[in-house]
Amino acid sequence: MLIIPAIDLLDGQAVRLYKGDYTRVKVYSRRPEELARKFEQAGARLIHIVDLDAAFGAGKNNREVISRIRQSVSCELEVGGGIRSTVDISSLLETGIKRLILGTVLVKDPDRAASWIAEYGFHAVGGIDALEGRVKISGWRGDSDLADLTLAEKLMSMGIKEIIYTNISRDGTLGGPDINRTNAVAAHTPLPVILSGGIGSAADITLVAKKAHRNIRGVIIGKALYEQKVNLSDLIQRHQL
Repeated sequence: MLIIPAIDLLDGQAVRLYKGDYTRVKVYSRRPEELARKFEQAGARLIHIVDLDAAFGAGKNNREVISRIRQSVSCELEVGGGIRSTVDISSLLETGIKRLILGTVLVKDPDRAASWIAEYGFHAVGGIDALEGRVKISGWRGDSDLADLTLAEKLMSMGIKEIIYTNISRDGTLGGPDINRTNAVAAHTPLPVILSGGIGSAADITLVAKKAHRNIRGVIIGKALYEQKVNLSDLIQRHQL
Protein backbone atom coordinates (compact mmCIF):
# COMPACT_ATOMS: atom_id res chain seq x y z
CA MET A 1 0.00 0.00 0.00
CA LEU A 2 1.50 3.29 -1.13
CA ILE A 3 1.38 6.01 1.55
CA ILE A 4 1.03 9.39 -0.16
CA PRO A 5 1.33 12.66 1.79
CA ALA A 6 -0.62 15.63 0.42
CA ILE A 7 0.18 19.32 0.06
CA ASP A 8 -2.73 21.62 -0.80
CA LEU A 9 -1.62 25.07 -1.99
CA LEU A 10 -3.55 28.31 -1.52
CA ASP A 11 -1.91 31.73 -1.86
CA GLY A 12 1.50 30.05 -1.83
CA GLN A 13 0.87 28.33 1.51
CA ALA A 14 0.22 24.75 2.51
CA VAL A 15 -3.34 24.59 3.83
CA ARG A 16 -6.21 22.23 4.49
CA LEU A 17 -9.84 22.88 3.73
CA TYR A 18 -12.80 21.33 5.52
CA LYS A 19 -14.94 19.34 3.05
CA GLY A 20 -13.58 21.47 0.22
CA ASP A 21 -14.95 24.70 1.72
CA TYR A 22 -12.70 27.63 0.73
CA THR A 23 -14.06 29.67 3.65
CA ARG A 24 -12.82 27.08 6.16
CA VAL A 25 -9.07 27.18 5.66
CA LYS A 26 -6.26 26.38 8.06
CA VAL A 27 -2.70 27.35 7.15
CA TYR A 28 -0.01 24.85 8.13
CA SER A 29 3.12 26.14 6.40
CA ARG A 30 4.26 29.19 4.50
CA ARG A 31 7.14 27.19 2.99
CA PRO A 32 5.58 24.14 1.32
CA GLU A 33 8.92 23.03 -0.11
CA GLU A 34 10.15 22.41 3.44
CA LEU A 35 7.16 20.17 4.06
CA ALA A 36 7.96 18.24 0.90
CA ARG A 37 11.55 17.70 2.05
CA LYS A 38 10.32 16.36 5.40
CA PHE A 39 7.92 14.00 3.64
CA GLU A 40 10.69 12.68 1.41
CA GLN A 41 13.03 12.24 4.37
CA ALA A 42 10.30 10.19 6.06
CA GLY A 43 10.33 7.83 3.08
CA ALA A 44 7.61 9.17 0.78
CA ARG A 45 8.00 7.98 -2.81
CA LEU A 46 5.19 10.16 -4.12
CA ILE A 47 3.77 13.50 -2.94
CA HIS A 48 0.28 14.61 -3.93
CA ILE A 49 -0.06 18.35 -4.67
CA VAL A 50 -3.29 20.24 -5.32
CA ASP A 51 -3.28 23.82 -6.59
CA LEU A 52 -6.45 25.16 -4.96
CA ASP A 53 -6.09 28.61 -6.52
CA ALA A 54 -5.97 27.10 -10.01
CA ALA A 55 -8.88 24.80 -9.19
CA PHE A 56 -10.95 27.78 -8.06
CA GLY A 57 -10.55 29.26 -11.53
CA ALA A 58 -10.08 32.93 -10.67
CA GLY A 59 -6.87 33.33 -12.68
CA LYS A 60 -4.41 32.59 -9.88
CA ASN A 61 -2.11 29.59 -9.50
CA ASN A 62 0.85 28.31 -7.49
CA ARG A 63 3.19 27.28 -10.32
CA GLU A 64 6.22 29.01 -8.78
CA VAL A 65 5.66 27.19 -5.50
CA ILE A 66 5.26 23.88 -7.33
CA SER A 67 8.54 24.58 -9.14
CA ARG A 68 10.28 25.19 -5.81
CA ILE A 69 8.91 21.93 -4.47
CA ARG A 70 10.13 20.09 -7.58
CA GLN A 71 13.61 21.53 -7.08
CA SER A 72 13.61 20.62 -3.38
CA VAL A 73 12.91 16.89 -3.62
CA SER A 74 13.85 13.97 -5.87
CA CYS A 75 10.79 11.80 -5.21
CA GLU A 76 7.87 11.66 -7.62
CA LEU A 77 5.26 14.43 -7.57
CA GLU A 78 1.73 14.50 -8.90
CA VAL A 79 -0.15 17.75 -9.41
CA GLY A 80 -3.83 18.49 -9.83
CA GLY A 81 -6.16 21.44 -9.66
CA GLY A 82 -7.26 23.63 -12.55
CA ILE A 83 -5.56 21.75 -15.39
CA ARG A 84 -7.89 22.87 -18.17
CA SER A 85 -5.70 23.90 -21.11
CA THR A 86 -2.61 22.94 -23.09
CA VAL A 87 -0.84 25.90 -21.46
CA ASP A 88 -1.51 24.38 -18.03
CA ILE A 89 -0.15 21.03 -19.16
CA SER A 90 2.96 22.32 -20.92
CA SER A 91 3.93 24.61 -18.04
CA LEU A 92 3.67 21.81 -15.49
CA LEU A 93 5.59 19.38 -17.71
CA GLU A 94 8.31 22.00 -18.18
CA THR A 95 8.50 22.29 -14.39
CA GLY A 96 9.36 18.59 -14.26
CA ILE A 97 5.98 17.21 -13.19
CA LYS A 98 5.24 13.96 -15.03
CA ARG A 99 2.05 12.91 -13.25
CA LEU A 100 -0.89 15.24 -13.90
CA ILE A 101 -4.32 14.86 -12.33
CA LEU A 102 -7.26 15.69 -14.59
CA GLY A 103 -10.69 16.29 -13.11
CA THR A 104 -13.20 18.77 -14.50
CA VAL A 105 -12.13 18.25 -18.12
CA LEU A 106 -12.89 14.52 -17.84
CA VAL A 107 -16.54 15.45 -17.34
CA LYS A 108 -16.87 18.56 -19.49
CA ASP A 109 -14.75 17.53 -22.47
CA PRO A 110 -13.52 13.92 -22.35
CA ASP A 111 -12.39 14.00 -25.99
CA ARG A 112 -10.10 16.92 -25.24
CA ALA A 113 -8.66 15.09 -22.23
CA ALA A 114 -7.96 12.04 -24.39
CA SER A 115 -6.25 14.18 -27.03
CA TRP A 116 -4.02 15.84 -24.42
CA ILE A 117 -2.93 12.49 -23.04
CA ALA A 118 -2.18 11.15 -26.52
CA GLU A 119 -0.30 14.29 -27.60
CA TYR A 120 1.77 14.99 -24.49
CA GLY A 121 2.26 11.45 -23.20
CA PHE A 122 2.17 12.33 -19.51
CA HIS A 123 1.12 9.89 -16.78
CA ALA A 124 -2.54 10.83 -16.57
CA VAL A 125 -4.37 10.41 -13.28
CA GLY A 126 -8.14 10.73 -13.17
CA GLY A 127 -9.46 12.66 -10.18
CA ILE A 128 -12.98 11.59 -9.23
CA ASP A 129 -14.30 13.91 -6.53
CA ALA A 130 -17.77 12.91 -5.43
CA LEU A 131 -20.50 13.83 -2.99
CA GLU A 132 -23.15 11.20 -2.31
CA GLY A 133 -21.99 9.32 -5.39
CA ARG A 134 -22.25 12.29 -7.77
CA VAL A 135 -19.18 13.82 -9.39
CA LYS A 136 -18.35 17.42 -8.47
CA ILE A 137 -16.30 19.68 -10.74
CA SER A 138 -14.67 23.15 -10.88
CA GLY A 139 -12.93 23.00 -7.53
CA TRP A 140 -15.86 21.03 -6.04
CA ARG A 141 -18.18 24.00 -6.51
CA GLY A 142 -19.88 22.71 -9.66
CA ASP A 143 -22.35 19.86 -10.04
CA SER A 144 -22.45 17.26 -12.77
CA ASP A 145 -25.09 14.74 -13.72
CA LEU A 146 -22.52 11.95 -13.68
CA ALA A 147 -22.28 9.13 -11.15
CA ASP A 148 -18.81 8.34 -9.82
CA LEU A 149 -19.07 4.70 -10.94
CA THR A 150 -20.05 5.75 -14.46
CA LEU A 151 -17.05 8.06 -14.76
CA ALA A 152 -14.73 5.37 -13.41
CA GLU A 153 -15.84 3.01 -16.17
CA LYS A 154 -15.02 5.58 -18.88
CA LEU A 155 -11.53 6.69 -17.86
CA MET A 156 -9.42 3.86 -19.24
CA SER A 157 -10.64 4.58 -22.77
CA MET A 158 -9.36 8.17 -22.44
CA GLY A 159 -5.83 7.02 -21.61
CA ILE A 160 -6.05 7.53 -17.85
CA LYS A 161 -3.54 5.32 -16.00
CA GLU A 162 -4.99 5.42 -12.48
CA ILE A 163 -7.74 7.03 -10.39
CA ILE A 164 -7.80 9.10 -7.23
CA TYR A 165 -11.20 8.81 -5.56
CA THR A 166 -12.21 11.42 -2.99
CA ASN A 167 -15.41 11.41 -0.98
CA ILE A 168 -15.77 15.14 -0.42
CA SER A 169 -17.91 14.70 2.68
CA ARG A 170 -14.94 13.02 4.39
CA ASP A 171 -12.16 15.30 3.16
CA GLY A 172 -10.43 17.28 5.90
CA THR A 173 -12.65 15.84 8.63
CA LEU A 174 -10.35 13.19 10.17
CA GLY A 175 -13.59 11.19 10.45
CA GLY A 176 -12.44 8.06 8.65
CA PRO A 177 -12.23 7.08 4.98
CA ASP A 178 -15.06 5.89 2.76
CA ILE A 179 -13.70 2.42 2.08
CA ASN A 180 -17.00 1.01 0.82
CA ARG A 181 -17.52 3.58 -1.93
CA THR A 182 -13.86 3.52 -2.92
CA ASN A 183 -14.10 -0.26 -3.19
CA ALA A 184 -17.18 0.12 -5.39
CA VAL A 185 -15.25 2.45 -7.71
CA ALA A 186 -12.31 0.05 -7.78
CA ALA A 187 -14.64 -2.79 -8.73
CA HIS A 188 -15.91 -0.81 -11.74
CA THR A 189 -12.52 -0.32 -13.40
CA PRO A 190 -9.34 -2.31 -14.06
CA LEU A 191 -7.32 0.81 -13.22
CA PRO A 192 -5.42 1.19 -9.93
CA VAL A 193 -7.30 3.39 -7.44
CA ILE A 194 -5.97 5.69 -4.71
CA LEU A 195 -8.23 6.40 -1.72
CA SER A 196 -8.44 10.01 -0.56
CA GLY A 197 -10.38 11.78 2.19
CA GLY A 198 -11.05 11.21 5.87
CA ILE A 199 -7.89 9.51 7.10
CA GLY A 200 -7.60 10.46 10.76
CA SER A 201 -5.44 7.80 12.41
CA ALA A 202 -3.04 4.94 11.87
CA ALA A 203 -5.96 2.61 12.56
CA ASP A 204 -7.73 4.04 9.50
CA ILE A 205 -4.76 3.04 7.33
CA THR A 206 -4.73 -0.44 8.82
CA LEU A 207 -8.45 -0.77 8.10
CA VAL A 208 -7.97 0.31 4.49
CA ALA A 209 -5.15 -2.21 4.06
CA LYS A 210 -7.38 -4.93 5.49
CA LYS A 211 -10.61 -4.17 3.61
CA ALA A 212 -9.44 -2.58 0.37
CA HIS A 213 -10.39 -3.99 -3.02
CA ARG A 214 -7.44 -5.54 -4.84
CA ASN A 215 -7.29 -2.54 -7.24
CA ILE A 216 -6.66 -0.05 -4.43
CA ARG A 217 -2.93 0.64 -4.40
CA GLY A 218 -2.55 3.58 -2.04
CA VAL A 219 -3.90 6.15 0.40
CA ILE A 220 -3.52 9.93 0.43
CA ILE A 221 -3.01 11.50 3.85
CA GLY A 222 -3.30 15.21 4.55
CA LYS A 223 -4.77 16.73 7.67
CA ALA A 224 -3.87 13.76 9.87
CA LEU A 225 -0.20 14.47 9.15
CA TYR A 226 -0.48 18.18 9.85
CA GLU A 227 -2.43 17.65 13.06
CA GLN A 228 0.13 15.01 14.13
CA LYS A 229 -2.46 12.27 14.35
CA VAL A 230 -0.14 9.93 12.45
CA ASN A 231 3.59 9.51 11.92
CA LEU A 232 4.48 9.31 8.24
CA SER A 233 7.71 7.38 8.70
CA ASP A 234 5.98 4.76 10.85
CA LEU A 235 3.14 4.36 8.37
CA ILE A 236 5.52 3.91 5.48
CA GLN A 237 7.58 1.33 7.33
CA ARG A 238 4.46 -0.58 8.33
CA HIS A 239 2.42 -0.50 5.15
CA GLN A 240 4.50 0.46 2.15
CA LEU A 241 6.13 -2.37 0.22
